[in-house]
This record gives sequence, structure tokens and C-alpha cells, in this order.
Amino acid sequence: MLMKTASNEAPAANWSAVVGMSLCVFVLIASEFLPVSLLTPIAQDLDLSDGQAGQAISVSGIFAVATSLFISFFSRGLDRKSVLLSLTALMCASGAIVALAPNYTTLMVGRALLGIVIGGFWSMSTATIMRLVPATSVPRALAFLNGGNALAATIAAPLGSFLGGLIGWRGAFFCVVPLAVAAACWLAFSLPRMQGGSASGATATLRLLGRPAVAMAMGAVFFLFMGQFALFTYLRPFLETVTHVDVTTLSLLLLIVGIAGFAGTMCIGQLINRSLFAVLVLAPLCMALIAMALSLLGGWFFATAVLLGLWGLATSGPVGWGVWLTRYLPRDAETGGGLMVATIQLAITLGATIGGILFDALGYRATFFTSAGILAVGALLAYLSHRTSRHTI
Repeated sequence: MLMKTASNEAPAANWSAVVGMSLCVFVLIASEFLPVSLLTPIAQDLDLSDGQAGQAISVSGIFAVATSLFISFFSRGLDRKSVLLSLTALMCASGAIVALAPNYTTLMVGRALLGIVIGGFWSMSTATIMRLVPATSVPRALAFLNGGNALAATIAAPLGSFLGGLIGWRGAFFCVVPLAVAAACWLAFSLPRMQGGSASGATATLRLLGRPAVAMAMGAVFFLFMGQFALFTYLRPFLETVTHVDVTTLSLLLLIVGIAGFAGTMCIGQLINRSLFAVLVLAPLCMALIAMALSLLGGWFFATAVLLGLWGLATSGPVGWGVWLTRYLPRDAETGGGLMVATIQLAITLGATIGGILFDALGYRATFFTSAGILAVGALLAYLSHRTSRHTI
């Protein structure tokens, strides 16, 4: 699905375009996860349950999965600059539609458009970076690209909570629109024309699942993200109803999660170099233990703050799966990357859906213990993937 680049190309480094791509990633991630910190006011304003409001994340995941599998086929032969600019324009439209949504249906339409952007942009990002800088600079450029991801993950939730209390949830969403316009303008002036290649479609992507180690690894990724977002999507209503925090304290707790996640992302490289699969197994296992502890100690503010900090650190573990991709699928890294995008987005969708159903029907403990069980399965599959990968891919 990702467009393969010719190995003999040696482009001059276009760092301005890399910065523009990173800005797009920042806006995209911020847009994707704003509902996490604004779930309660969205539900109250549109007369929804917390579980229904949580589906704003689920619907974007559904469309992201479909887009990541088919964008290569439908955009075959098109200039990649035009495709990326079109996706960025769609991100602007999505933010405006959500901010002005008068009802649940319109909200879902806006979030569906964002899902198309998520699936398309992430599926093409690595191949685009490879065409913007020389091969020797690709790792540095990819790190810079993911810096936008890490920064958005750090500040999106607490900033969304703060802005929601200050100017309302609609104002918080609308703040994304000028940032998306700025990113579109930056890319318009910095990206070169990049001719698209032949389409791989979903068949080539899914063919990788025929390899046992790949199937096991994607299963581990799936359960990791499903378990993570079954809990994380409903963190705000949990903190408001169980820990009994106000908006200011809520923003502080979400900031703790973000800072811990950012710090973990910056430091986890050394651990991955020492033992990749230890990270891949221990990260979901630690998250499962934290989920159970939160369900039992959620009424105690200090314990909750500490546990959320540890949760943030543990969420840096999924970075290891990107490293796994480069080590174990070096010849199919782009195709495998497309498969991983689809897997992650499908997992986020199902996790938010399952968590919402349980939260509405049975309460937070059912949601958190289910999250823990799903994460434990992810840890087991990561271990089995390690054993399988030692023999064959």
C-alpha cells in the first residue's frame, strides 16, 4: 500500500518539508485524541451517554482502517503532493464540521472524515519521508516526524481539557482548524511533486499475514492497542466520577500522563537496543497491572496520579513495534507498515467501542478489568511472536 521508492534516488534533503509533515502529524494526533479529554461536555451538549460520545474515536478508526488498506489503489499514479494536500484540506474540514456539529450524526461525519486522513496520511508518511531526504538521513527525519506525534500526545489531552473549560468543547475543536490550515500552506510551499507508483492494494498488505510470525506480531499489536484504548478513552469520566477531580485537576492528571509518555518515548531507545522483546512483552503486562490497580484505588487521588504517571511511561512501549518492523521485515517494511496502521486503527476502534459498552452497562470496573485482560493477551502474543520470529518470518 505504501508507495515504494526507487533505491537509486538520492534526493537533496528537504528539511522544510519534513517539518511540514511533522506539523501535520501534530495536528492529526491532536485532532484524533481531543475527544478523550472532552468526552463529558460533548455528551452533555449533544445529549449522549459517555459511551456514545466515545464512539467519536471509534468511527474515525473504522474509516482509517479502510483508507490505509485501499488508498494506494485509489491514488495510483497521482502526484503524492496533491494527495497529501487533499488529505490536509480534509483535516481542516473535519475540524470545522465537528466544532459546528448540531447533532450526533454530524459529529460522526466529521470524525469519519478525520479517519480518512489518519489512514491515508500515516500510510504514506514513511514513503514520503524517504523521498524528501537522502537514505542516510531517513532515521533522523522519521524521528523528527514522530516528534510531532509525541508532542501532540503529551499536550493534546490536558490542553483540550483546559480549553474545553475555558471556551467550550466546540472552541477547543475549532482551535485545530487554523493549525491545519497552517500545515496545509507549509506543505503546499515545501513539498516537491512526487509521482505515484503502481498500486499494491489490500492483497499485498494482507498477504503478509500468511507468515506465522507476522500474524502473531500483528495480533500482539492489536490486543495492545485495543486494551489501551478500552481504558484510556474513558479516563475523563472515571476521574470525574470516581476520583472526583475538577477540570483544573483533570488537566493536571492528563498532563502527567502526557509528560510521562513523552519522557518514556525519548528514553526507551536504550531499552529496546538491549532487549526489544522484553519491552514488547513487559509494556502491555505493566499496563494490565496498572489498569487493575486503578480500578481498585481510583478513589485515592495520590495513588491515581502515580498510577497514571506509570501508565504514561508504559504507553511508550508500542514504539518497539516500529523497531520490530525494520528488523524482521526489512524488505517489506512499507507494506508491513500499512498493515500495522490498519491493525492499530481497528484495535483503537474496537477498544473504544467495547470500553464504552461496558462503561455504560456495568461501570468503570468492568471496563478496566476487561482492558487488563486484553492487555495480558497482548503480552502473551508478543512473547509467542518472539519465539516464532527466532525461527522464521
